Amino acid sequence: MKVVLFGATGMIGQGVLRECLIDGSVECVLTIGRSPTGRHEPKLREITVKDFAALGGMDAELSGYDACFYCLGVTSAGMSEADYRRVTYDMALDAARALVARNPGMTFIFVSGTGADSTERGRIMWARVKGATENALLAMPFKAVYVFRPGFVQPLHGITSRTKLYRVFYSILEPLYPVLKALLPKYITTTETIGRAMIEAAAHGSARRIHENPDINALGNRSS
Repeated sequence: MKVVLFGATGMIGQGVLRECLIDGSVECVLTIGRSPTGRHEPKLREITVKDFAALGGMDAELSGYDACFYCLGVTSAGMSEADYRRVTYDMALDAARALVARNPGMTFIFVSGTGADSTERGRIMWARVKGATENALLAMPFKAVYVFRPGFVQPLHGITSRTKLYRVFYSILEPLYPVLKALLPKYITTTETIGRAMIEAAAHGSARRIHENPDINALGNRSS
């Protein structure tokens, strides 16, 4: 399986990249993002691009892939709805349009979040935008489109968030992970589990199109 990965420098994207690189069924990984990963692996190739609209002209670079794992995302804190929509909705759709034109047999997996609003009419801004992005992607003519809505994500294997506030938050919570897992198993997952679940869904499909946190854990465990 040949994989395109967006957002490989983010916390979830780092976890997904790790799982792709160690999985024998993944032949190669092309990461696309606004900054390089800093990793050097035999089956890793990178494209650094600031404007995803430019992907439309990259026929040779984007052809021949089986799956796209779209993990790029930002916090909505301090952002206007227009700016958040530009990063969340517009960039995802630019990427998807470029890929589906060259890889109609591709599986596209989009990382959303618990609480995303599929009606697009709720009061919470980020949830509306995520819901609109989900709906637009689910309507695209890929072989399959899956939405992942993780809850609280525990970073494993030395992975950290690039956002300082999140790093502090996770370091404070780290001793409480066993308690959180015991009390709130429906809402807890890990970077490893998300990566394993994406590979499983891309390789073997899934009966669901929208995967809430328990569904992600079930898929990830199925691939273990």
